Amino acid sequence: MPRTSDRPGRQSHYVCEWTNQADALRHFACHEGPTQSQRHIKPLHWYVACRLVLEGGFWPHEIEPRPPFAVQRKGGRLRLEFDPAKATGGEATVLGGLKTKAVDVVINKQGIGPVLAVSCKGMTGALRNLVNRMEETIGECTNLHISYPALVFGYLFVIRAHAALDGVGSDALGSPASPPRGLALNDVVIADGGRPVESVKRFHSALCELAGRRGIREDVSRYEAVALALIGMQERKAGEILTDYPGADSPLRIETFFETLYRRYDERYVYSAPALTAVTRRVEWEAESPAFANEAGPTLDYGVRLAN
Repeated sequence: MPRTSDRPGRQSHYVCEWTNQADALRHFACHEGPTQSQRHIKPLHWYVACRLVLEGGFWPHEIEPRPPFAVQRKGGRLRLEFDPAKATGGEATVLGGLKTKAVDVVINKQGIGPVLAVSCKGMTGALRNLVNRMEETIGECTNLHISYPALVFGYLFVIRAHAALDGVGSDALGSPASPPRGLALNDVVIADGGRPVESVKRFHSALCELAGRRGIREDVSRYEAVALALIGMQERKAGEILTDYPGADSPLRIETFFETLYRRYDERYVYSAPALTAVTRRVEWEAESPAFANEAGPTLDYGVRLAN
């Protein structure tokens, strides 16, 4: 399997790179540039795209942005190779029911169209904008599901978990009385006592109502899978996911996000349409693939879909 690379990821050109969750979230937590360019969140797009190949068993050429992999057939087996020259950047433009939409990661199947997509969003501060984000979230999902009701759509939302100063009191709503130096009050996510502020809790509750779409006849404004993660900002733990929130019983835990996407995809495009399995079946990679012996690869936080 890939081993850890101590070299930081290349950020000078924004094409898809092979990265893991820890590095992508560390970049999100530490990036100091403007957010309009999306450079703070791009490595998370790359992580999703690469994971859909390695764990999901989707062909690299079907994914946009294209991950840095090539596939070689050998004796009926599929060998995965690390090939940075194959990688692309940007987003896919999808025809929605109301307007075209640029989507962060999209899988297109020949003759079928977009079958799986993931929208990655990040908030670095200003929690007052969560209301606007909620409206955008509902609109994006509805727009795409109108045109493609069978589309398996995931929504991955990460928030910088700025914490209040130790010993600072909280008001009756759990909001911090005073923010840390350099932060506005509205940037604080973790109140004194270690619990999220009220606006984050309300956002979590609203997202729960948008998760769990199982069938194509269900509400088009709901996503098949939604994940919410609070990202640590302390110097030694920058980029680490806070494990205490959402709670273990929440449908928004990031640990189940990809598993849910794969399950919905198989139900709709594989099990329900056996005549199309030559196109839709998720493939398995040869265990001796060159990509898995590449020392430049990151340490993976998920399993690879390997052939027996």
